[in-house]
Amino acid sequence: AEKSDTKWEEFDAQPLANMAWAFATAEEDKPSLYEGIADSAITIKNNFTSQGVSNLLWAFSAAGYPEQRLFQSLAIPASSILNEASHQSLANIAWAYSVANVEDSSLFNEQFVSFCVQKEHDFDYQGLRQLHQWNLWRKELKSDIVLPIDLGSRCFNEFSKQSLITSDLQKQVVSVLHSVRFNVDEEVQTNSGYFLDATFINNGKVIGLEIDGPSHFIGKKKKGNAILKKR
Repeated sequence: AEKSDTKWEEFDAQPLANMAWAFATAEEDKPSLYEGIADSAITIKNNFTSQGVSNLLWAFSAAGYPEQRLFQSLAIPASSILNEASHQSLANIAWAYSVANVEDSSLFNEQFVSFCVQKEHDFDYQGLRQLHQWNLWRKELKSDIVLPIDLGSRCFNEFSKQSLITSDLQKQVVSVLHSVRFNVDEEVQTNSGYFLDATFINNGKVIGLEIDGPSHFIGKKKKGNAILKKR
């Protein structure tokens, strides 16, 4: 990988996508690598398959590098191959753009929703959760392009069932709050389906806490899910 830092022009689309996916999955903090991959991917943006573009975009968002220029550049190429996309590729693309917060009507339109509906019974729990986060983002944008009510409900229900892990840092923070006589509720679900790590009442106001421990970061970058939850 070190040699590839200065030889991006030698890589075609699929190797670039594979490399980005591998480093994101390994949670390696390599800013120059992501920058180099982005530069090269933009120059060959029309060479990606649906799986390749979905893996590439997922990797950048998952690793906390949602490069705006990359997502803007790949929107139209991605939209042109949606008919070839698997259910997981659709979910990855939707989720990745939600993290990047890049809206493009050439990609996210009634046709995109139609492809999701056609494959709604193929999505596993991970895909449904990704689509729920995309749906939240669409509502945040006040867009008319959202999932149908039935599919949206399935996604919400699956998202709400995800297992919760209490970090040592969270336990420490809650312990401190208890020590100064606050009555703390932990893992409080919001209307969006997300859970707040803790809530307590101070001066008549409900205060919500999201406690970001090391697992929320790769290096100093927030992971994609942490970016979405904070927003």
